[in-house]
Amino acid sequence: MAKEYDLVILGGGPGGYVAAIRAAQLGLSTALVEAQKLGGTCLHKGCIPSKALLKSAEVYATLKEDGESFGITAQGVGFDFQKVNQRKQKIVDQLHQGIRYLMKKNKIDVYHGYGRILGPSIFSPTAGTVSVEKAGGEENEMLVPKNLIIATGSKPRTLPGLEIDGTHVLTSDEALELESLPESMIIVGGGVIGIEWASLLSDFGVQVTVLEYAERILPQEDEAISKEMARLLKRRKVKVVTSAEVLPETLSVDKGQVAITAKRGDKEETYTADKMLVSVGRVPNTEDIGLENTDIKLEKGFIQVNAYGQTAESHIYAIGDVTGGLQLAHVASHEGIVAVEHIAGHDPAPVDPNHVPRCTYSRPEVASIGLTEEEAKAQGYQVKTGKFSFKGVGKALIQGDASGFVKVVMDANTQDLLGVHMIGPHVTDLISEAGLAKVLDATPWELSQIIHPHPTLSEAIGEAALAVEGLEIHS
Repeated sequence: MAKEYDLVILGGGPGGYVAAIRAAQLGLSTALVEAQKLGGTCLHKGCIPSKALLKSAEVYATLKEDGESFGITAQGVGFDFQKVNQRKQKIVDQLHQGIRYLMKKNKIDVYHGYGRILGPSIFSPTAGTVSVEKAGGEENEMLVPKNLIIATGSKPRTLPGLEIDGTHVLTSDEALELESLPESMIIVGGGVIGIEWASLLSDFGVQVTVLEYAERILPQEDEAISKEMARLLKRRKVKVVTSAEVLPETLSVDKGQVAITAKRGDKEETYTADKMLVSVGRVPNTEDIGLENTDIKLEKGFIQVNAYGQTAESHIYAIGDVTGGLQLAHVASHEGIVAVEHIAGHDPAPVDPNHVPRCTYSRPEVASIGLTEEEAKAQGYQVKTGKFSFKGVGKALIQGDASGFVKVVMDANTQDLLGVHMIGPHVTDLISEAGLAKVLDATPWELSQIIHPHPTLSEAIGEAALAVEGLEIHS
């Protein structure tokens, strides 16, 4: 017997479960379909476990390298990777239980199984019937939604011809399951995920080589940020190789060692390590979910949507990684809220990419919002910038990490704030101040008028805003 709902959501990641909660708050009868565990990739194979590893690596590196500078003497500092993994899993399990509780609290029906769109039927002439396929031979369940949201997320991309064996050649999925660390690792890709792994592995003492196809690592960030990150990683003995075209056909595994050749200009060089991590982006999970039974349009595998997440089928929406754009957990969550409010007949503001903070949780951290200096100039803006180093911030010195800076980008003609870019301690926690400034359409002068408490890391934001006009105090 098919069960009817106002809304059915395929996928229980940060986009899907947040959308479900908002729908329940608005009084919509809601069902959530998830083939694996609630929380999705972010909770179980991405954001949370990787950041737990990063924190353990940071603590170890601080004690090992900087303990004496704090006046702390520690003998025989080491780490137990099994306990590191246990801590990681404990955090994941606690958050997983929290999401399960939220589903019960909000009276959301959760179906554990693989959801597939069967297309319009006598039960549902609009959004189509959804089949929930159960494991273990259980009978499929049929759901009839008035509206449907696709939030099936993404999976790691690989390079054509570069086979992932899960033992020597890994994606981030397999890397998170490592029971012990290798002595050396090649990381193919110097984007956000690649740099986070380079940071945590190097902090644990792994010899790391990063091979990046673009001219610089973190190519989506402001050029000054990329240069500073490369400098700081190299200081930590990470080998950073840019403009490197990896040749998949040269991959070999021999005697427990991975070897691959990369082309740089007219020269080729072979790199070897115990393992290789392929970190070259993610592809949407749109296969075998019944899209062929709809009029939904795809572009390069991604579902095409309007500003509210609505597809070519007016009663079917899509959010998060399956739509392309900024593949970030917080974007998926916000898109889920926008989609649900649009379904409910409200008038939500669409997600503005220029209001989305981007974070890299390496050591040091990177956080940014809005246009880079290069993007602003390419779009025809007359640009003024202000920059302030954390070396001039007392709290950074107190914490023992004064690396990095804050950079503010302004439209010289209108005084509008175009972007804020940070690299340094805890900047992923600081970026929301810049996010609020963007939402309120503030100018750097207005940002500088905030009274930042002393001593705090946030003082660097006010100083960088003053620096746009050359008025910084502590520089």
